[in-house]
Amino acid sequence: MSHTLPLRGRHVLVSGAGVAGPALAWWLARYGAEVTVVELAPALRASGFAVDFRGPTHLGVLAAMGVLDELRARQTHAGAISCVDEHDREIFRLPAEFAGGELEVYRRDLSRILYERGADRVEYLFGDVIIALAETTDGVRVDFARAASRTVDLVVGADGLHSGVRRLVLGPESAYVRHLGYHLAGWDLPNELGVGAVPRQYNVPGRMASVAADQRDPDRAGALVVFAAPRLDFDWRDLDQQKKLIADAFAGLGWHVPHLLAGLRDAPELYFDSISRVRVPRWHTGRTVLLGDAAWGVTLGGMGVGTGVVGAYVLAGELALAGGDHRVAFAAYERRLRAYAMRWQRGASPGRFLAPASGWGLWLRNRLLATRPVQSMLLRSTGSLATDLDLPDYPARV
Repeated sequence: MSHTLPLRGRHVLVSGAGVAGPALAWWLARYGAEVTVVELAPALRASGFAVDFRGPTHLGVLAAMGVLDELRARQTHAGAISCVDEHDREIFRLPAEFAGGELEVYRRDLSRILYERGADRVEYLFGDVIIALAETTDGVRVDFARAASRTVDLVVGADGLHSGVRRLVLGPESAYVRHLGYHLAGWDLPNELGVGAVPRQYNVPGRMASVAADQRDPDRAGALVVFAAPRLDFDWRDLDQQKKLIADAFAGLGWHVPHLLAGLRDAPELYFDSISRVRVPRWHTGRTVLLGDAAWGVTLGGMGVGTGVVGAYVLAGELALAGGDHRVAFAAYERRLRAYAMRWQRGASPGRFLAPASGWGLWLRNRLLATRPVQSMLLRSTGSLATDLDLPDYPARV
């Protein structure tokens, strides 16, 4: 194989322009592949939570992509969490290291930096989605909702928890996604409350509401809610229905909740999802492979963003190492990454931590987290999960 462009002539289609998709697209293009990224949303998301990176593996991949310094310039310097009662009096505070990792940035900033990094070498199709995949002897025929059909060499599903690619090639979502009993949502609103950058979190049994100022624009704030609920059957793209579900779940609560719900009514964009865990016995079949949350996701608290970026590096590197032979590369990618990715899935539901379902559970959580020994134990356990992964320095870089 060529030692400069080992993927020259290969056309790879990536579904999903969140984080893992653009990261993979950049690496593939750097190895010479023709890359197309298709994204259902009409543009990059402007909202989203802060995400964090921990340990030399995460930071090493970001440095290799040349984006680490830019991300550090945009880091939030946040991460602490203040739990308060209905009168806004602090019950306990978790230190910044608990949630913020070594580098915390807004997801929207990360997504845009990764997109811009490869936009001159990668084709992006926004506002479109794959509706059919058919493998042939020498490629995959892809049908889109809007664009003309085309045949590509490889398809990558980096399209999240509710992956369409996974459904098309492996079967229904119910076989791979386990609901963990909670939902979460986030939206932006004017900072009329004058809150600071440290999130203030209010709980009643089974429900949590939080608000903090936007680090980039203190006149804006971000709300986050978590609530216990069975699996909800509705259209994930129906914004009005999502807003009604949240309003019904938090009706009648005190603290700042009425103000947050008023901001929700006017929010043009909303993040809403179940808290779920993805388990896929095999990440690849034929010429199609899964990456990120589509393969190993946990909705919240599973370090999915950092692991997705690492996964993009490994998947592209193994393809380059194998000269584009997907049979060799996909198996090597899964062997190298599966144990590392699964490490983050072993804990309990993050919903049960953020919004204990019973009054007793909420009291016990607050009592324990107010103590320094328990906080230290949690920090140690999080650090142990971020154990470094020995990554090869893949050859054939340009």
